[in-house]
Parts: sequence; C-alpha cells; structure tokens
Amino acid sequence: MMPKSVATSVSAVRWQDGALIVGGSLVVALSAQIAIPLPWTPVPVTLQPLAVMLVGAFAGPWRGAASMFLYLMEGAAGLPVFTPIGAPGIARLIGPTGGYLLSYPLAAYVIGQFAARGWTATFGKAFAAFLLTSYLILFSGGAWMVLAGARTWYEAAVLGIVPFIAWDLLKVLFAASMTSLKSRRSRA
Repeated sequence: MMPKSVATSVSAVRWQDGALIVGGSLVVALSAQIAIPLPWTPVPVTLQPLAVMLVGAFAGPWRGAASMFLYLMEGAAGLPVFTPIGAPGIARLIGPTGGYLLSYPLAAYVIGQFAARGWTATFGKAFAAFLLTSYLILFSGGAWMVLAGARTWYEAAVLGIVPFIAWDLLKVLFAASMTSLKSRRSRA
C-alpha cells in the first residue's frame, strides 16, 4: 500500500495529465473551426496542423498523442470538433481529409519527442522539427488521397500538398518562434 502523500501525488499527476489531454483536444477542435475553403480542392486551409504541433510540443509526446486520439474519437462520435467544411463524424476519417486527421497522433508524438530532446529550444532546430512534422501531416494527407480517393500521386500533390506548402511554412515559422521564445524566457 502506498503512503498517503505518494498516493495524493500520483492522483494529482493523473488529473494534470487528464487535463492536458482534454485541453489539447479542445485546442485542436477550436482551431478546426477556422477554415478557409479552396475552390479547387476538398481540403480547406485550417489552423489544425499548427494546433496539433503546439499541443505535442508543449504537452509532450504521449500526452500530445493521447490528445489527438481523443480528438479523433470525439469527431468520429459526431461531436462538432472537425472543420465545419465536409462530412460529419466517422465519414470525415474515411473521406479525402482522413489522412491528415489520422496523422495527428503520430505528428503530436513526433514533435513532442523533438521538444523533449531540446529541439524546440532554438529557432533553427525548432524550425526544422516543426517543418518535418508539418510535412509528415501533409504527405499523410496526400497518401490518403491516393489510397482512399483513387487519385494519382500527381493529383494528390496538386489537391492535397502543393496548395498548403506556403500556409504550412507560416505555421512552422509561428510555432518555431513561440517555442523558442518560451524556451528563452524559461532560461532567463
């Protein structure tokens, strides 16, 4: 049997973990509501990838990934957490944007690992880490379009990757700036 103070500490950590996981899923759900439809592609521009990366970087690899699994379960259950453009519920996960969504747990885990290893402490390393994670999401979306939508790789690139490169660079710059600034402030 654990001493009472240890049991209380373990309970507090579990509550903190739970709060971070739920909070991370809510951050991504809120970011999904900001969506700009593009007329030539079924994929809108959203702030979701930015939120996924920031949740992973700040919550850590396991809590970040758990937040994204929770987010996907909320959306699959029909809660209005996905971007308002597109099919509701589980249909979104098997539709043209499913690859992006299904990559979120892995992306949060990957950027969380980068952060845990100090890659978000300086702007240059943070930029590289966020860029790799952002492209993981983009290419997962493109690959899904090929698998689920019977599109060629060229069509998937034109519809699901190329239009988002510039947007994602802006998100990467913002995320790298935020995390490296936080790191500089915590060292001061």
